[in-house]
Amino acid sequence: MSDELNLPVGKVLIDGVWSDPSSGEVITVLNPSDGGDYASIARGTAEDIDTAVASSRAAADGAWGAMPAFERGRLMHDLNRLILEHVDELGLMEARDVGKPLRQARADAVACARYFEFYAGAADKLHGETIPYLDGYSVMTFREPHGVTGHVIPWNYPMQILGRSVGAALATGNACVLKPAEDAGLTSLAIGELARQVGFPPGAFNIVPGYGEEAGSALSAHPGIDHISFTGSPEVGTLIQKAAAEFRRPVTLELGGKSPQVVFADADLDKALPFLSQGFVQNAGQTCSAGSRLLVEDSAYDQVTEMVAEKVSAMTVGPAERDMDCGPVINKQQFERVNSYLELAARDGLTTIGQAKLAANAPSEGYYVPPTVIGDVPADHRLAQEEIFGPVLSCIRFRDEEDAVRIANGTPFGLTAGIWTDDVGKAMRLAKRVKAGQVFINNYGAGGGVELPFGGMKGSGFGREKGFEALHGFTATKTVAIKHD
Repeated sequence: MSDELNLPVGKVLIDGVWSDPSSGEVITVLNPSDGGDYASIARGTAEDIDTAVASSRAAADGAWGAMPAFERGRLMHDLNRLILEHVDELGLMEARDVGKPLRQARADAVACARYFEFYAGAADKLHGETIPYLDGYSVMTFREPHGVTGHVIPWNYPMQILGRSVGAALATGNACVLKPAEDAGLTSLAIGELARQVGFPPGAFNIVPGYGEEAGSALSAHPGIDHISFTGSPEVGTLIQKAAAEFRRPVTLELGGKSPQVVFADADLDKALPFLSQGFVQNAGQTCSAGSRLLVEDSAYDQVTEMVAEKVSAMTVGPAERDMDCGPVINKQQFERVNSYLELAARDGLTTIGQAKLAANAPSEGYYVPPTVIGDVPADHRLAQEEIFGPVLSCIRFRDEEDAVRIANGTPFGLTAGIWTDDVGKAMRLAKRVKAGQVFINNYGAGGGVELPFGGMKGSGFGREKGFEALHGFTATKTVAIKHD
């Protein structure tokens, strides 16, 4: 790891100090580009979670909780600036850790910094209200932090999800305990070190890496946690929700998607094509909001799918540090999972109409899945219903507006959707009827949109991250009624 960032090997960050995990063990970190090990992180356990939660409770009840909001904001601004100073280093670390191309990893570091910048500016701008009431009463509301918040983040976008989750929680005065994913936790630890360097009080931001079934489950079930934020699979999200119910604590769950991009015959295809072809390829398709279903009106289906297939077939997949169109998936398990869907498509007679190329001299031990476009996928097929979490695009025909809505809403998920049409009325009708937490019209993703509330409907979870609305999720409203006559 980096000497400049002063990251010790195999440590947990608790109470502002790097220390050995109670297990005395480490987890080997693999580079998905070549399958080799290149680093290690601590194997934190329930004992470390106990210590971290106690430390964060002391911070919430002490120096961190008493700090004026504008001073919290200043610390977060300092962290934003320090992250920007280390963009290249953090980007390289994330590229090796996750497998994403270098430019994407650097963009993630910049986005993480932007989250801290945004929430730094918002820290002293979250206000209560006064409420007109009975004569002789003055009534007001306060928004107060929950206290200690737990954050379990995934391996696909460690820096971005840390920024949007921990950033909002810190801005509102919560003290945080973070459990990064065991497959990709290095940049989370690096940002924890930067937070330590800028002077966050001990306990305000603790990090305990480890396995999900050990450190993760201990954090989600800990009685000292006042709110839990989780991004990951629906199966684990259900377990976390059940654990939270034991102590009646609020949760924010972002549980993935099977997002449609709906293309009508009147769409501007020149503008749409980059989004249609890249929307399922970014981060090797390991993106909750990936546009993994391409719904195209019958009369335009052949033209659109041919254009997308041609674009994808010109792409190259290879090692992260070579900065190609697509990198490897995260690990062997994910490699086998994604390939099992491609094998299913072949067994069921579905046609591959476009596929990227594997780069020359790509390490054979790397977990490479070329971006693949599958044509004429039935709307009820598993490829069109299940989150593959890999670079696989299912192309589906629809007849008319009503059919498009039916198919778009016809999965268990509801995270994001894209609508492509020059008919504003049609676009707005669909935007209102599609069940998704974010709907993009004639664009997809809005450039990341730190300011835009993000979260799901249906099986994609509930609660909102990003934007100002996330601050509401990390606070509770207190009503104070004063009788003064």
